[in-house]
Amino acid sequence: MSQVSGKAFDMKLLGRILGYTKPYRGIFRLAIVLTITLSFLSVASPLLIRHTVNSYVQLPTDSSHAHWLETNLLLFTVLMILLLVMQSVMQFVNQYFTSLIGQRIVRDIRTQLHKKILGFRSKYFDNTPIGTLVTRVVSDIEAINDVFTQGFIVIAGDLLTIVVYLTAMLYIDWRVTLVVLTTIPIMFLATWWFKNAVKQSFTDVRNQVARLNTFVQEHITGMKIVQVFSREEEEMKRFKEINTKHRDANVRSVWYYSVFFPVVEILVSVSLGLLVWYAGKRIFEHQTDPGTVAFFVLMINAFFRPIRMLADRVNTLQMGMVASERVFKILDQEETIENEGQLTAQKINGNIHFRDVWFAYNNEDYVLKGVSFDVKEGETLALVGATGSGKSSIINLLGRFYEYNKGEIFVDSVSIREYELASLRKNIGVVLQDVFLFSGSIMSNITLENPAISREEVITAAKAVGAHDFIMRLPGGYDFDVRERGGMLSVGQRQLIAFIRVYVYNPRILVLDEATSSIDTESEILIQRATEVLTKGRTSVIIAHRLATIQNATNILVIDHGSIAESGSHSELVQRDGPYRRLFEMQFKNEEKLAG
Repeated sequence: MSQVSGKAFDMKLLGRILGYTKPYRGIFRLAIVLTITLSFLSVASPLLIRHTVNSYVQLPTDSSHAHWLETNLLLFTVLMILLLVMQSVMQFVNQYFTSLIGQRIVRDIRTQLHKKILGFRSKYFDNTPIGTLVTRVVSDIEAINDVFTQGFIVIAGDLLTIVVYLTAMLYIDWRVTLVVLTTIPIMFLATWWFKNAVKQSFTDVRNQVARLNTFVQEHITGMKIVQVFSREEEEMKRFKEINTKHRDANVRSVWYYSVFFPVVEILVSVSLGLLVWYAGKRIFEHQTDPGTVAFFVLMINAFFRPIRMLADRVNTLQMGMVASERVFKILDQEETIENEGQLTAQKINGNIHFRDVWFAYNNEDYVLKGVSFDVKEGETLALVGATGSGKSSIINLLGRFYEYNKGEIFVDSVSIREYELASLRKNIGVVLQDVFLFSGSIMSNITLENPAISREEVITAAKAVGAHDFIMRLPGGYDFDVRERGGMLSVGQRQLIAFIRVYVYNPRILVLDEATSSIDTESEILIQRATEVLTKGRTSVIIAHRLATIQNATNILVIDHGSIAESGSHSELVQRDGPYRRLFEMQFKNEEKLAG
């Protein structure tokens, strides 16, 4: 679980965030200009009210004077209304543009992040919880939006507004200003306490959100295991524990808010009370006027408002920066497969050569040790061996889903690292034992939304591998919704869909994790037929779970603890007194027992 640092402003980090505004610099500059303009305009209404009260709110001396007062009072009232309307329009435009910039930047960063994740090597996903990545792509990037809508532009505007207000108040009457602002030191202390407290609580909230997302995503995906082993009660206890920590983190945040804002309201009331006492005294002494009192009444509320919001907005900005730090940490990960190859694998023949290949998932704990073999164009290579012997590692290396440590792998006498990665993988069709299907129709799962593959091609491929009939029996046929992870289909049906998918993409090399141990006899017959269709005319590498299905393989490698124990054809290997013969006899006896 990655933790957020919660550290204060990092100008380098802020500069990186602002770098995303370059495509929208026109709108960004307009937002800044509007923010500055609004800061200066905000003091105009109180000044107009002061002037109006002092100049036109008085008893007339005669009828002409009364008409003059009425006319000017109406004029200044209309002027104040127009000023307020103009401010409202400018605030709307400013808010709209800052939100627009934020949303566009969120879109850009999320697109960049998703593209980065698409290029990660498999090892990264082995070590990173999926729920954590979901939090980064969704929640954390939304928090970056707050940097613009509630962050530094708004904070800069608030600070400028405070300076403008303070300057105007001191200019009008510095004595009254000093009296009504005697509560400011207490306000600053309360704001400082609130900022630090909420910062920590927000950090806790973000960490608990990531934990909650990870737990929920993982356990909903593995719900069948939970139910099969009757672990509902225990998993509920774990969920309640995580959910309680998430609640407590939010409650702490709410508590700080519930303390801070009443304190601010009390301080505002105290300042108003001081104004009434001191300004009233100065009016009696003819040292000030009613307009000035009205001005300060308005200014006290206006002056304390940005200060009150400042702590909250600083924390919003800070949490946006914390979220961006976590997002940028993923963007800066060097976990991608190096794609420096220049050759396009458009017309490869399918000759495969492993030369003294060593591979380890972690450090030097090698799972493959000096593996060497050749597969010629059109031949079928079968890999057999115990679980964990290294069979899957071999097929993962062929498609460069992992990088080998030592040795070399060639396709058509060219190192696979010299091929452009996407073109290499397009020529290697993979059918794994655990077939993954996306939510959507059978058609979309076969074509993967590739517009170059027509419906007719899919139907032809389905007929070729023997899956057309079962698809047509489903409601909607090829438009049948398989739901999440293909949950509406059996294991065998999902594998047949994967066979069709490979067939329509027509790769030169086929990698097949042949899994018939967990399916019914009818599906097994269909899959064996589909395997024959797919391997015909293609170079094939098959992980064999049942040795009876690979008797026609060109060559069979027996993998034991990451090394090749023996190799040869089926007839050659059964004549030797080696591991293959023992595996074959063991499976044959087990099948006889099951049949008996």
